[in-house]
Amino acid sequence: MCVTFAMATLMNRPRRRPAARHSAPLRRRLPLLIGLGLLLAAMVFYGRYWRQINRYARLTYAKYTAHQLTGREKTPLLTGYTVHGIDVSSYQGRIDWPEVAEHQVRFAFIKATEGVTLRDARFQRNWREAQAVGIYRGAYHYFQPNYDGAQQADLFVRNVPLAAGDLPPVLDVEAPNFHDVAVMRRNVATWLRLIERHYGVRPILYTNYNFYKRHLAGHFDQYPLWLAHYEVEKPLLPRDKWIIWQHSDESHVPGIRGPVDFNVFQGNFAMLLAMRIPEKSE
Repeated sequence: MCVTFAMATLMNRPRRRPAARHSAPLRRRLPLLIGLGLLLAAMVFYGRYWRQINRYARLTYAKYTAHQLTGREKTPLLTGYTVHGIDVSSYQGRIDWPEVAEHQVRFAFIKATEGVTLRDARFQRNWREAQAVGIYRGAYHYFQPNYDGAQQADLFVRNVPLAAGDLPPVLDVEAPNFHDVAVMRRNVATWLRLIERHYGVRPILYTNYNFYKRHLAGHFDQYPLWLAHYEVEKPLLPRDKWIIWQHSDESHVPGIRGPVDFNVFQGNFAMLLAMRIPEKSE
């Protein structure tokens, strides 16, 4: 009886399943498979956004090495163009304009105002000193899209003494923080109309390629376009759409300690001079 009971117990005991032969090797390979998947995803992402990634890396590196700059660094001028210029604000600090003028900078647009109250702290100095060294100067207003266009125009005219021989005024439209694109366009149109009436010359509209395509294309074609478009061999807009191309915002010119925007004018020097504000007729 005892033997029979023992045999019955053995027969009723749950049987163990044989261990999976490949589970251990699979667990060992899983981190490798995950790593390969992440590497592939990173390669795809970089392949799509390599320009932006490289640009961010350069700007980050420049930020942490800025203390090493001397103000004598020099970026080669863009080939294929004969008229080169810069645009500056208080961000550039104190500028050695005689030094800048020695390096083929023919024109400079200088920030004057922003929104309805802000005056650039270095505008007056830059305005005087650029002219003193023979660089053709222009002034620009940084447009805040949620403020009234007439009030922004009033701030500009109260602070910018444009005269015959100066380059046309510029409206910098690129701030994306607006609530209604139609309202933004109306305020832009108001600024441009009032400034043209005040100075007697058609203003230049500045913006970047993506902002232009999304919000401005087809609405202000009667105004000369100054286009910012980086990381490209040439602007994607046809040449008849723009007159100035800002091809870099991380260039260097002796006389400025730190990066500065580089621009080229589409045309020769005589054509640049023809853009200036004319003498008033008697």
